Formats: sequence, structure tokens, C-alpha cells
Amino acid sequence: MLKEEPFKAISGWLALVILLVGLVAAFALALNGPNVESRVFSLVVAAVATIIALCGFIAVPPNTARALLLFGKYKGTVKDSGFFWVNPFFTKKKLSLRVRNFETGSTRTSEKKSEMGTVIEKGSRSSGRPSKVNDRDGNPIDISAVVVWRVVNTAEALFEVEDYEHFVEVQSEAALRVLASRHPYDSEDHEVSLRGNPTVVCEQLQHDIQERLDKAGLEVIEARISHLAYSPEIAAAMLQRQQAQAVVAARTKIVEGAVGMVQMALEHLEKDNIVELDDERRATMVSNLLVVLCGSAHTQPVINTGSLYN
Repeated sequence: MLKEEPFKAISGWLALVILLVGLVAAFALALNGPNVESRVFSLVVAAVATIIALCGFIAVPPNTARALLLFGKYKGTVKDSGFFWVNPFFTKKKLSLRVRNFETGSTRTSEKKSEMGTVIEKGSRSSGRPSKVNDRDGNPIDISAVVVWRVVNTAEALFEVEDYEHFVEVQSEAALRVLASRHPYDSEDHEVSLRGNPTVVCEQLQHDIQERLDKAGLEVIEARISHLAYSPEIAAAMLQRQQAQAVVAARTKIVEGAVGMVQMALEHLEKDNIVELDDERRATMVSNLLVVLCGSAHTQPVINTGSLYN
């Protein structure tokens, strides 16, 4: 793996002062030359040297780096912002260190340039489209994620992969598909699921993407699932199943509460000696109370005007 090496560049203002002093001295020597030929030669040399020296000035904005190469050999990276001067024969590769983000499933359009190198149409990125994958149980789902990343090692980003931006997109999409296939969409036995444990799932996604991007000198700051749903062909069936599960869960809670209330009522009746009930009447009372407490419709009371047993 190619390691990033910091490059200490000379201050551009100091180099500019030295260049101006050198130019003044060169012109003074040229004007005092013994003949015309020597004067012209001195002026040509001074002009060529000046043009070459001017190619060494670079301005580095904040959160931007310049990777320097000398005839194909990596020499270092300038990360400090400011005005500098380096060897004019260095090839300067510009990289952005800013935080970037993208949504999986989006497509990128490269910028278009004319024959003169002028940008005709700027590059753009379309909105993300959810990827259709199968969860652990084989159910088709639509899922997409937003990945926030940045360059931390300029040497690896430039020389270890062909196109590090495209590398991030492809590897993030692959990691998301693998993650979705490891977990069910939803779970009832408290295991990790895509819908029930979003924090845990996002942490796993960030870790998986980071493992893939380490070789490219990139850091994943955050990875979050932005869209998660059943695919349209099974969405209706899964909605009915979720509704049924919700009804069963609600009924279970109602029955648990009703049994507790009936038990409490019987204990109070026996403790305060309000009325003595045989087993048959006790069962009848329990049945009536459960119907009242667990029924989905309002009950209609029936008043018994006779004795307890008539």
C-alpha cells in the first residue's frame, strides 16, 4: 500500500520576491552585456526561466490537497491551505478533502468539455433509486442508503484504485445488498431486523463499507438507510400480515388485563364476604366478565329481578 507523505512547500510570497529580484538582476546584466547577441541571449534565458518558475506557484484552498509527482514518481502531498511554490516540473493532482455524500442507486453524469477544454455541461447526479434485494427470509424488499465519506489518504485514493468516487458507489451498493440478505425485514423473536433495529443495522452497514474502502484511503463518516419497504408485488400481503399480528398482539394484552381484573374482583368478593358463589356461579361470573371486558362491541346489560339462582 502506498503511504501518504506530507510535502513541505516553500512560501509562494517568498518565492515571488526572489523571482522578482532575479528578474531585475537578469535584466540589469542583459542591459550591460558586451554586445547585442549576449543581451538578447540573456533576455531569452531570463524569460524562459521566469515562465518555468511561474509554473511552480500553487494556491491550495481549505479542505483541498495537491498530490505532487515528479516524472511519474510520487513525492508527497500538500494539505496546508495557502500560497506556495514547488518544483515547476512537478505534476500537481488536485483532490478535495471535503465531506461528501451520495445515495445508493443514483447515477453520476460526467462533465462535458469542448475541444478547447471549456466546461460545456457540468456533471450532475440523479436521485437515488431503491435497490430490489431479498432479505434473509427471501422476501423481496426495496432498500437504499445514504453514505457520508471523505478522502483521508490522498496517495491511496489516487494510485490504489482507478476512480475512487466510482469505487465508493459500487462498494457501498454491494455492502448494502449483503447486509440486507443477512437480516430479516421484520422479526418477532427479538433478533436483529432491518425495520426493528435501525441503529444496529446502520452501524453494521458503516463497518462493512469501511472495510471495503480502507484500501482506497477513504473514511466512512456515516451510513444510514434512507428507504426501506417491501417490494410492490408483496406489499399488500405483508400489510395484511402486519395488521393481523397487530390485532393478535392487542387482543393478547386485552385478555391479560381482563383475567387480572376478574381475579381481582373475585378476591375482593371473597375477602369482604359480599356474596358466596359456588363453582357453577363462579364460572358463570367469570364468563360474563370476560365477555364484557374482551368483547369488541358494547355489551347490553340484563337485569335479573329474581333471586340469584332464578
